[in-house]
Amino acid sequence: MLNEKMKLEHLRQMRDYRQKLMKEPQLRNLFLELTVRCNERCLHCGSHCGDVTSDELTVEQYKTFLQQVKEDMTTKGKMLDITGGEPLLRKDFFDIMGAAHELGFEWGMTSNATLIDDSVARDLRRTGMATISVSIDGLEATHDEFRRTPKGYERAMNGIESLIRVGGFESIQVTTVVTHKSISELDELFKIFNEMDIDSWRVVNMEPMGRAKQHPELILTPDDYKYLFEFIRNKRIAGEPVCYGCSHYLGMEYEREVRDWYYLCTAGLYTASITANGDIVACLDIERRPEFTQGNILTDRFSEVWKNKFQVFRRDLADDNEVCSKCEHKEFCHGDAYHSWDFDNNKPQVCFKDILF
Repeated sequence: MLNEKMKLEHLRQMRDYRQKLMKEPQLRNLFLELTVRCNERCLHCGSHCGDVTSDELTVEQYKTFLQQVKEDMTTKGKMLDITGGEPLLRKDFFDIMGAAHELGFEWGMTSNATLIDDSVARDLRRTGMATISVSIDGLEATHDEFRRTPKGYERAMNGIESLIRVGGFESIQVTTVVTHKSISELDELFKIFNEMDIDSWRVVNMEPMGRAKQHPELILTPDDYKYLFEFIRNKRIAGEPVCYGCSHYLGMEYEREVRDWYYLCTAGLYTASITANGDIVACLDIERRPEFTQGNILTDRFSEVWKNKFQVFRRDLADDNEVCSKCEHKEFCHGDAYHSWDFDNNKPQVCFKDILF
C-alpha cells in the first residue's frame, strides 16, 4: 500500500498528463460496436441491446475505414476493442476481423461467450484475437436472471473453457457487474474463477445508465461499495489478479489499491468509438446524445475528426457544476466519468466523496 505522499505525487502527475492529453490526444483504444443485436437482454445494458433491429456497416465499409486509419494514424499502439451487442451474432464477423488482422491491427473483444465453442475459439485465434473479456455476473441462478437468459451461465462457462482449451490468446478475462443482490456471491465466484485458467477477474459496480435506471434496487449501497473495494484490495494484497474497472475517482484510500494505476476518464483522450451505424463517438458507455456524435465514418475522415473535434470531451465536467467546481478533489476527479454524468442536470450520478473518502 502506497503512502499518501506518494499517491499525491502520482495524482498530480496524472493531472498534468491529462492537461497535456487534452491538447495532444493519443488514440489508443478504438471501439467498434459491430451490432446492437444480442442473444441476451441484460438488466443493466447501457445500449438497450437484445432482439432489436440494428443498422450495421458492411465488411467493405469496415475495410475502407480501417485502411484509412492505418494510412493516416498507423496501427502502432492502437487496440481495436470489438463489442456490441454480441459481436459474434454477425455472420460476417470473421470476415471483418480477418481484414483487421491482415491490416496489422491488434484486437480484443467483449462477449457473453454463449456462442463460443472450440471451433469458434480456433477462428478467433486464426484471425488474431489477442484478448477477450467474458461477462459472468453472478452464480448460475443470479447470472441467468440478471441476463434474462436461461442456461446463459452454463453456455458462457463452456465458452470460457473452449477459449482456455484452444489457447494462444494473450489474456482471457472475466468481468463481473456487481449489484446489491449479487455482492454476497463474490467469495464463491472467486473460488470458481480461481480454479479456472483465466488471466484476470475484473469486478465493477452496476452503473446508473441504460436499463439499469429502471432497477434502482440493484444499485450498490454505500456499505456495498465499501465491501466491494475492500474485497478487491484484499485479493490484490494476496497477489490475486483481481481488479476494479477504469471508472471513477476513489480517493486516497483506494486509488492505486484496486487497479493497476490511477483514475483517468480516457473518453476523447485515448478512446474513440464507432457505433453500429458508423457514428464517431467517444466512449460507447456515454449517453447517446446528438451533441456527442462527432461525425460518421461514411462521410467523414476519422483522423480529421479525432484531430479537430471531440472538444466536448477535452475539458473538465466539474466546471459545469457549482459543487464540483469548488471541491478540493476536482484536480484529480475532474467531475468523474462522462458515462455517469447527468447532462440534463449537470451533476455526477456517481460520486464517492462522503462514501469512500
